[in-house]
This record gives sequence, structure tokens and C-alpha cells, in this order.
Amino acid sequence: MIAADTSSLSAFLAGEPGADTDLLADAMRGNALVLPPAVLTELLSDPKAPPAMARKLCELTCLEITDGYWSRAGESRAKLRSRGLKANVGDTLIAQSCIDHDLPLITRDEDFRHFAKHCGLRLA
Repeated sequence: MIAADTSSLSAFLAGEPGADTDLLADAMRGNALVLPPAVLTELLSDPKAPPAMARKLCELTCLEITDGYWSRAGESRAKLRSRGLKANVGDTLIAQSCIDHDLPLITRDEDFRHFAKHCGLRLA
């Protein structure tokens, strides 16, 4: 199993090339793609998203929120912010979902490198 971030999924859906979109295509073909709940929320928040895309996204497996998730997410975000690093709430929730499930994240968003370096996130 492998998780995807909004940045890579948006690029994939727009037909943009890249190593991340290639990984996404492979994961989708192998039914190995899962979504952190915050990614689904971000994608469904786009008022221009076609209804067919929304239905397809909702068919993907979403990672479950585990006990203590919110506290761990807050601790991870505090750890990064105490170092003066960027850690917005959306990215924190995505990273924590992947950390909790020990899944790598496909992303083109450079901000996740801080979660990888300091919080145990694995990047694909």
C-alpha cells in the first residue's frame, strides 16, 4: 500500500508528467493506492471538480484515524514549528496518517521533507 498527497493526485488528474504521477499510476493499477482523509477533503473542496472525479475519489480506500491521532499530529507539528520549520495543519494531518499506518507518501510538495527528517514520515 502507498498513500498520495493532494499535490501529486492533482498533477496526475491533470495529466502532468513526473516520477510521482508514474508512481501513482502504478499504485492505481495494482489497487495499492490509499488516501489520507485530509487529501480526500482537499480534493473534494475544489468547486470546479467534476462530479465523476469526486465519485472516483470516494471509491478509493481512506486511511482510518487511529486512537491518539490528533495528539500525535499536534506533537509532530509542534516539533517542526519549534525548529522554525513550516508545518501547516493540512500537511500535518496527511503526514500523521501516513506515519501512523507506516505507509510511504507520494508527493511533489517539498514541505513534507521536514516530516520525513524529524517525524518519521516515509516519502516514496
